[in-house]
Amino acid sequence: MTDEEVRDWLVRHFDVSRETMARLEAFGAAVIAENEQQNLISSATIPHIWSRHILDSAQLLRLGPKIDPSHPSWLDLGTGAGFPGMIIAILAELPLILVESRRKRFDFLVDQASSLGLTNVRVHCGRLETLETFPVGTISARAFAPLAKLLTLAHRFSTEKTRWLLPKGRSVREELESVASSWQGSFQVESSQTDADAAIIVATGVRPRKRAR
Repeated sequence: MTDEEVRDWLVRHFDVSRETMARLEAFGAAVIAENEQQNLISSATIPHIWSRHILDSAQLLRLGPKIDPSHPSWLDLGTGAGFPGMIIAILAELPLILVESRRKRFDFLVDQASSLGLTNVRVHCGRLETLETFPVGTISARAFAPLAKLLTLAHRFSTEKTRWLLPKGRSVREELESVASSWQGSFQVESSQTDADAAIIVATGVRPRKRAR
């Protein structure tokens, strides 16, 4: 998609206001500028930031069951440059917890949340293991860890109704097979809007399998 086609898609699916679109534009510009100071995104993707990063993040909002109102918080693991976490925070009035262990990226995320007036964003600087446990409605992770490790690390934040939204590459089927014997729940694979070779795991009811005695 072209940048204009992505903007049109966002307006059609999320009724994006001028203010929200301006925030998306400002954040995209900030990522590109900051990329000269630290490696946030691949330089090859800069000309396609609207489709490769903004749309790639926004599409997650349309997947899975509705958010459990008793646990509306969204936990984004390894947020990095802010994808998908910052895009979700701009588009949706949900409490976002962004986890980023690298200090420079943490500083960038905090600065952008403040500059954009995103009062729904909390950024945790540190590894996921150092974050206190609390229930969330959604867990997302883009290039955070292989599925088996991701489930092991993040399961303590999930409930029966938590939806997991996990963008993956060509190895999605192999990753699902690798956890089939140790994890259960509803695992579905959705096509990505931005990459024919990519997919998104949408899971609910995720829990460890009981070992046979």
